[in-house]
Amino acid sequence: MYRMLGKTPSGKVEEADYSLSKLGEYEWVWVDLSSPTKEEAARLFSQYQFHPLAVEDCLDAINQRPKVDFFEDYMFLVIYALKEDYLMAELDLFVSEQFIITYHQMTINAIHEVWETALGQSLDTPIDILHQLIDRVVDEYFPKAYDIEERLNALEENADLLSIKELMNHLYDLRMIIFRIRRVILPMNDLLYRITHTEKMTLVSEKQYYFNDVYDHLLKLREMIEGYRDFSADLRDNYMSVNSNNMNETIMALTIITTIFMPLSFIAGLYGMNFSFMPMAGWKHGFWYVMLVMGISAVVMVVFFKAKGWVFRARVYKRGRNKEHGG
Repeated sequence: MYRMLGKTPSGKVEEADYSLSKLGEYEWVWVDLSSPTKEEAARLFSQYQFHPLAVEDCLDAINQRPKVDFFEDYMFLVIYALKEDYLMAELDLFVSEQFIITYHQMTINAIHEVWETALGQSLDTPIDILHQLIDRVVDEYFPKAYDIEERLNALEENADLLSIKELMNHLYDLRMIIFRIRRVILPMNDLLYRITHTEKMTLVSEKQYYFNDVYDHLLKLREMIEGYRDFSADLRDNYMSVNSNNMNETIMALTIITTIFMPLSFIAGLYGMNFSFMPMAGWKHGFWYVMLVMGISAVVMVVFFKAKGWVFRARVYKRGRNKEHGG
């Protein structure tokens, strides 16, 4: 879908039907291409004689890394908007002092919002539009980042009493989201830094303070994502430690049971041998004596294990409100 916005010589910003022949009638134009065919987009790009490498990056089906490339009289940017389901929507922009062209395959809320703002005569240049687009795209990351923080806190508190396996599954899903956002935020920091320090476009230099504000937001967002990554790593290590501790306790309990029954099995096996002459084999109450010895042996071993602290220990990890709970 094509749509076009232009500023007339009288200073009015109006929406017009897209046509290549109308591009020269305005002081500047904003052409938005939403899911066009490659052939349709290529005709517009050839009108402005964009560099083939920039056009290739724009039309290529492979997602590009967020970046900015400066050419003689325009710049090419690749940024990413964050969707509701944490999917990334690529947004490609060609920007000069006479035009801004946005190209995207997925619906991006920031474009619709800035489009309405521009129609309200609030934006004077394509650089203003660029600033608003980047600013709104970056701002849309914050609610998602706060949602990740809440989900991490919920996993730490575990009010739903989930098992370690369920907690680990939720945690790994969150870590995938965190790393996906991080792969976008880090290069976007570099992108904004290059824009704020460029001298190739006069209007960008004039709006430096506005772009610096967006850069500060990205720095804050980067710190949040890095903090979430470290926090999730701590939770993962804690879950693995608790799981390992529970496994060790299970193995210890089975080992203790096996150890207690070893002398009992020895006595039972000894008197189960089919020899005609064995000591005490003919005793009238021999069975009860053997059972008594076996019982005393078991009790002595249990007392010994308790004295060593190997059985009947108080649990360190508890489920529920305590953060250090068992699996």
